[in-house]
Amino acid sequence: MLTLAVGAAVGWVLWRLAFAALHAGARRAASVTGQVLLDYWRRPSRLLIPLMGLTAAVPAAGLPAAVSGPLGHGLALALIANAAWMIVELAGASAALVLRHHRVDVSDNLVARQMETRVVVLRRVASGVTVLVAVSVMLLTFPVAWRLGASLLASAGLLGIVAGMAAQPVLSNLLAGVQIALTQPIRLEDVVIVEGEWGWIEEITATYVVVRIWDLRRLVLPLSYFIQQPFQNWTRRTADLLGYIHLYVDYTVPVDALRQELHRVLQETELWDRKAWGLQATEATDRCLQVRCLMSAADSGRRWDLCCLVREKMVDFLRTEYPDALPRVRVEMPAGGPVPNLQA
Repeated sequence: MLTLAVGAAVGWVLWRLAFAALHAGARRAASVTGQVLLDYWRRPSRLLIPLMGLTAAVPAAGLPAAVSGPLGHGLALALIANAAWMIVELAGASAALVLRHHRVDVSDNLVARQMETRVVVLRRVASGVTVLVAVSVMLLTFPVAWRLGASLLASAGLLGIVAGMAAQPVLSNLLAGVQIALTQPIRLEDVVIVEGEWGWIEEITATYVVVRIWDLRRLVLPLSYFIQQPFQNWTRRTADLLGYIHLYVDYTVPVDALRQELHRVLQETELWDRKAWGLQATEATDRCLQVRCLMSAADSGRRWDLCCLVREKMVDFLRTEYPDALPRVRVEMPAGGPVPNLQA
């Protein structure tokens, strides 16, 4: 046991010395990559080197075969798990280094969101595959796993069909994750309308997507949904959007006055991005005239606020300046005829 303790202690001392030297070298070289990589590898490497020391000390400890065999097997399993942990942390460090150069806290963040989506999804897929491979390798160190695998291969016909059907959702989401990372039909913080709900893409995991609804509810959908089902993406190319409202007015309304008022309202608010605006009579019914007020905004949030503001201001303008131009129902009474029953 003393030999094992010495092996673990030597491994821990080597880890401290190695990391101290590497950190000093990274600071002297002002290497951001080295600092980030060391920060991510600190925890898994804290176990890796002592485990290697213990593994090297087991043959020299003179333990009975009944003890050294299971102990060596356990250490091998621990080393496999630790190696997988280091690979997962390496994927995290790589993602952190890439995202350092792409800020999403700016108004024009399309490229940054593209990169963040690609990096996050690929990191999670890589981590999932690493864990799956590590678990498979660990299971293969048990003789019973080999016998089970041989028996499964002997009956591969029916079991293969059953296993394929059971694994179909998992494989579908895995392939959908890779496809979303590469083609990017959605990105983080994209504005989407899905299942009749309006919200933002809040999180993309290896198996599902979380949509943050405007009223702070969360809609959780499988990754494959965004490959197989239609949905609206309002920020696919750019974040700016066109907004519009409809006003229903009487035929006596002065459309030019409405157009001038719309322009005045837009000029006085910072919600309008000064790119596009317009007012047109888009439909004439037997009762009223439909007028569309068009305006542009930098993003979906400003678009919503701008539409609400313009609607309030235009209705108030009509109410105060042209009250007779509000929608009315006209009734023509024939001379000398009976008074129609308006309550019918």
